[in-house]
Amino acid sequence: MILTPVDPAALPHIVDVFDSGLGGDDFARAAFRRIAATAVLAPGLKADLYAGQFKAVDLAKRFGIPTLDEDPAVAFSWDGHAIRTRSETSVVFHEVAHWQMASPERRALPDFGVGAGPESGRVEEANAAVCVDAAAREEEENLSSLLGILWEVEYDEPAILAFAEQNWLEFYDRPSTPAHFARCLHALKARGLLTDDGRPSPP
Repeated sequence: MILTPVDPAALPHIVDVFDSGLGGDDFARAAFRRIAATAVLAPGLKADLYAGQFKAVDLAKRFGIPTLDEDPAVAFSWDGHAIRTRSETSVVFHEVAHWQMASPERRALPDFGVGAGPESGRVEEANAAVCVDAAAREEEENLSSLLGILWEVEYDEPAILAFAEQNWLEFYDRPSTPAHFARCLHALKARGLLTDDGRPSPP
């Protein structure tokens, strides 16, 4: 859920400030610029948030992840067996990223054992299956968010919308904000989830 809506007219300035905040980190800057460049796919920061759903389903299939054409509200976004895909495109990409992040044991749990996502309907059950501490949960949410956004870039989706919606631009003018982005990006690389040029590692 976005904390502060981004004014489309202010986006070029926000992008410039964020980019400058990355300093000499060419790896992070290149990834950020690819995300920012998707703004051309969302004039006025508006786009059909469901139009690319089939692309996220295709990515799931490439990983061998089962999917269900159902609303997560009837159960879970991930029920331990399949992703329910009647969600915004970015949400389905996000669930694929969660699957990549989760251990084989946690892939058997609803919502990967990190607690109910905002789309899941059986919230109490998902939260009862939590098996990571708060710090690990926050880290995984951050990394899954960023990885899902980078997958959107690869599939020519307006990733800048999810980047803003998931609050990566909140307090963009504080040094800690681009620093957090860069740290998460390098953490994904360390886990083998990004290539040397900062793109998601293919299945």
